[in-house]
Amino acid sequence: MPTNKLKNQLHLHFIVFIWGFTAILGALITLGAIPLVWFRVLLASAVLFIFLRIRKVPLNESRGDLMKFIFGGILVALHWVTFFYAIKISTVSTTLITMSSSAFFVVLIKPFFERKKFEVYELILAVVAIFGFVIIFKSETIYAKGIIVALISAFLVALFSVYNSKLIKSYAGSKIAFYELFFAGLFLTVVLFYQGEFSGSFFLLRGSDWLFLLILASVCTAYPFVVATNLLKKMSPFTIMLTNNLEPVYGIVLALLIFGERELMSSSFYAGAAVIFCSVLINGFIKSSAFKRRIKTKGQ
Repeated sequence: MPTNKLKNQLHLHFIVFIWGFTAILGALITLGAIPLVWFRVLLASAVLFIFLRIRKVPLNESRGDLMKFIFGGILVALHWVTFFYAIKISTVSTTLITMSSSAFFVVLIKPFFERKKFEVYELILAVVAIFGFVIIFKSETIYAKGIIVALISAFLVALFSVYNSKLIKSYAGSKIAFYELFFAGLFLTVVLFYQGEFSGSFFLLRGSDWLFLLILASVCTAYPFVVATNLLKKMSPFTIMLTNNLEPVYGIVLALLIFGERELMSSSFYAGAAVIFCSVLINGFIKSSAFKRRIKTKGQ
């Protein structure tokens, strides 16, 4: 059992590291946010379709099931479009540290799904996190638009996470991933069609863009999407949330190593980031401790 727990924890850290690298690929790919996500989700859904066919997983869902996946697909499409757009108009560092606010959005959203009251300490920590964002806004006003877009993306991924935590109780992670990515692609196809984006030049990409897109779709999307969804069955949501908070740390370090001075922020930015990161960690530790106490009490 301890070996399995350690294996799951290491696997989760590896997935979080990959998510941090996703932001790097988003900055390296020269496409706009919507085309980038369109290529990403369709390539990833193709990879998952082949995987499901090899595993002989049936894909005969009811209309009601498909409607659930369509909603999840639209959520993930909007989240990734806003995420990559934030990177394009700001930096990897500002986007990732802003995305860490998703943990607090989960706190705000979950009571509406589970009909529970807000905890006082959660609201206090949310105020502390807001203070950190104020520091960042004042120090990096040039990236204010990117930070706002990243906040919208953080809200969307929080909503998506809470929604998927319900779906995983009834469906396999690989099936959820395939359908949501496929419907995300269909949704963006409609968007791009009405924007008049489809043309011969739309598919004429640089060799480096194709390479980065293939890595993004397979290694950074299809694989972690399935694993992360399945880990919801094996690990406490608090453990997953706490570990996910390391994504901006991994991403910012990678951005500094790869892009150098372009990603170097002011000291005030890192002070604000530290305030946000600490508030999120404290929230995770409190929740984890409360979770363990409840389990211990039930066992007595």
